[in-house]
Parts: sequence; structure tokens; C-alpha cells
Amino acid sequence: MTQGGPVSQLVAMLLLMMSVASWVVILWKAWLLPRAVGDVARSTAAFWQSASVEEAREKVASFDRETLVLPLIAATNIKANGTLASAGDRAQQLTRVLRDALHATLRKLQFGQVLLATVGATAPFVGLLGTVWGIYHALIGMASAGQVTIDKVSGPVGEALIMTAAGLAVAIPAVLAYNVFGRYIGRIEADLEGFALDLRELLVAE
Repeated sequence: MTQGGPVSQLVAMLLLMMSVASWVVILWKAWLLPRAVGDVARSTAAFWQSASVEEAREKVASFDRETLVLPLIAATNIKANGTLASAGDRAQQLTRVLRDALHATLRKLQFGQVLLATVGATAPFVGLLGTVWGIYHALIGMASAGQVTIDKVSGPVGEALIMTAAGLAVAIPAVLAYNVFGRYIGRIEADLEGFALDLRELLVAE
């Protein structure tokens, strides 16, 4: 953006940084989430096919590459230490520790979603800002030049309009990725919640 001045160059740089950041998250989560879906399914199946919780922990460790199921199993190893955390009956303690472990796992899965949502929501307006400023800058330049010709108008205005297209080009992949990844995360969340509930019922009945 050579004709829009420092503001247009700053907007272009901001869009570039937003694009790079969102694509890093997109590529990382596109690799992580599909793999995590399969790992959770295999890990929970291995758990229920085991003869004991100790054996299940060893089996799950070989499937749970993203460490999504293991924290739930590890959280059930409750030790009495005389604090409020160990107060209440076993069912209450299991509910608390499993809920905390599940929330920690979901925060791991949700990482990057806020960035994608922010880029998707703001990038078009950042591009529009660049367009408005570029056109304004071009009009000021033409007014000071005195004589207006098509070649003097088309360059600055065309360059300014590119900023809107750039903003959309940054936003659209982020929005699409946010929606797709949200479905993956929702599926994993449902599987983990179901496993945590079944695990609690199993250990309460012991």
C-alpha cells in the first residue's frame, strides 16, 4: 500500500498479522481436533474393556496422545488431607474433581477459538477502515494536484478498495474454521462429559 500513507500501511500490516495468527491456529487445530476425536473414542473404549482402573490407566495412556481422558482418570485418585477439598462424601468429592478436570481439558480444546472469533468479527472493519482512509487520502491528493485524470484516480482508489477485499479474505477463513472447530469441540465435550458421568457412577458404586 504505497499510495495510502502510513495509516493504510499500518492497516495492511495489522491485517497481515491477523491473517498469520489465524492461519497458525487453523492449521494447528485442523491437525489436533480430528485426531482428538478418535483418541477420545479409543481411550474410553479401552477404559471400559479393562479389568481395573489401574489397568485402564495404562491402556488409555497409549491412546490418549493429547491427554484429554487421562486427567479425568487421574482426578479420581482422591486422598484425604484434612482440607475442605476432601470434605463431604465420596460422591461429592468425585463430582468436584471430575468437574475441575473436565473444565481444564475443555479450556485446552477451546484455545485459539477466541482469536478466530475476534479475527472473523473485526478483520472486515479493519479492511474497511483502510479503504475509507485510502479514498480520503486519494481525494486530498487529487484536490491538491488541481487537475484530475482517470489514471490519477484509479490507482489510489483501486488500492484503497483492495483493503476491503483483504479484510474479507482474512475474516472468512477464520469464521469458517471457528464454526467447524466448534463442532469438533462440541462432539469431544459431549464424549468427555458422558465418560466423566459414567466414571463417577462406577467409582461411587465401589
